[in-house]
Amino acid sequence: MATAQVRDGQSHKMAVDQVKSTPKKVLMVVANPTVSTNNGWPVGFWASELTHPYYELTERGVEVTIASPDGGKVEFDQLSDPRDASRWSAEDLISMGFIHTPELMALLEGTPRLADLDYDEYDALLICGGQSPMFTFADNPDLQGAIRAFYEAEKITGAFCHGVCALVNVKLSDGSYLVEGKTITGFSNTEEDFGNQAAGVEIMPWRVEDVLRERGANFVQAGLFKAFAVRDGRLVTGQQQYSGRQVTRHVIDMLDI
Repeated sequence: MATAQVRDGQSHKMAVDQVKSTPKKVLMVVANPTVSTNNGWPVGFWASELTHPYYELTERGVEVTIASPDGGKVEFDQLSDPRDASRWSAEDLISMGFIHTPELMALLEGTPRLADLDYDEYDALLICGGQSPMFTFADNPDLQGAIRAFYEAEKITGAFCHGVCALVNVKLSDGSYLVEGKTITGFSNTEEDFGNQAAGVEIMPWRVEDVLRERGANFVQAGLFKAFAVRDGRLVTGQQQYSGRQVTRHVIDMLDI
């Protein structure tokens, strides 16, 4: 996309002071579409969990790559699409702007396969949530490998909402669980109860909060649908779909931009 410039080469974009001339690079992972084994629903990733961090990062001059474990086309969870007749996410103007920008929607048509990327090129990893992650992330070896590679390279590693489920089975090279002893948040049992009551069915096959506690994590949360993120060293996690921007602001601070 062309950027309007004046004669001295300066752009009208928001000026961002940088220490280095090369931009920071962040790898964002979204889930591939699948079908819920609980209810037979088509499920994907939650729109705002990509679009809000993407906006925050690119506004700061960060280069973002959107990838998925299997590569190819990825899709929003229906309720996260602000155009959906349910109006569940009708107030999400950032996602609406993303949807109405053809160059951005084109990024979702053919995402690169996670294992085909060179992780050395990136400064941080961010894992988005939604419904599909709870059926596809926890035991995916490529995703586990990416998380371990970033974390053990002492790079920023972040996840939010049900995307935190990608962390639960990751073991480090010493055989310990990555989450053991870490202070972490994610989609809480309180929020799972709310969602189940609203839908009238059990939506998820298991619960992030329960398994994180089983793995020895110190699980914390701020209350029902409160925007909340927590940092433990280079690991950053967010509670639910309203927390992606809080996670991203931690990442921006950690990238020193």
